[in-house]
Amino acid sequence: MSKLKIHPTATRGRIVHVTPASAGWKHVGFDLWALKAGDEAVGGETGRESCLVFIAGKGHVFVEEKDFGVLGGRNSPFEGKPWSVYAPGGARWRVVAENDLTLAVCTAPGEGRLEARVIKPDGLHQETRGKSTNTRHVTNIIPEWEPAEGLLVVEVITPGGCTSSYPPHKHDTDNLPHESFLEETYYHRINPPQGFAFQRVYTDDRSLDETMAVEDGDVTLVPKGYHPCATTHGYDLYYLNVMAGPRRTWKFHNAEEHAWLLKA
Repeated sequence: MSKLKIHPTATRGRIVHVTPASAGWKHVGFDLWALKAGDEAVGGETGRESCLVFIAGKGHVFVEEKDFGVLGGRNSPFEGKPWSVYAPGGARWRVVAENDLTLAVCTAPGEGRLEARVIKPDGLHQETRGKSTNTRHVTNIIPEWEPAEGLLVVEVITPGGCTSSYPPHKHDTDNLPHESFLEETYYHRINPPQGFAFQRVYTDDRSLDETMAVEDGDVTLVPKGYHPCATTHGYDLYYLNVMAGPRRTWKFHNAEEHAWLLKA
């Protein structure tokens, strides 16, 4: 298996654990929790902020002394917008599952300068990008125009048979205003779940060039390079993106040989 693909090895508790150290980079962390009613997920590290995304199910959320009540509600990431919670750097958080709960925890460096807050689904910005077989539907959870110290968090649904993160683009060079350096994780889900999709991660010089078949629940790492996805006919692809880097802005560079597609 590729070192860039992580498949959960458990079915309950914290089933995915990506840290900067395990990924070999400096900024992005990603955990996935699968809980039954009454189970708890806990976290919060000094110097790291968190975004808790309710992929499916409900949970009672506490951040330090604040009780945010029971949040969540959708049964699948393919059903509407998510509930999320922002926890500032150093803040301890706890989620107690009300039912079967899938919880994503996105982290990045943060000094704790902001307040904890609930990110409600009805306030999320959505957009459709591309057209024809390059159509995808984007839900911005923590885009760069919303407050955070390092995190950028977004959900994308790509209809069956379509491409996404395409034409291929990269954000691995600190060259603003043209391009920003951002590490990135993808958390993939497939509908129906027995399907699969593909993701390629590659650089111009091909010193990194890996193509992965991704299945329901897989996490992929994008340390650098281009990273397009394609899903197969009959199977919709959902992914949750987490990005962070030395500067909190998303500026990308399209692969020059494929840029013509933007005008086609």
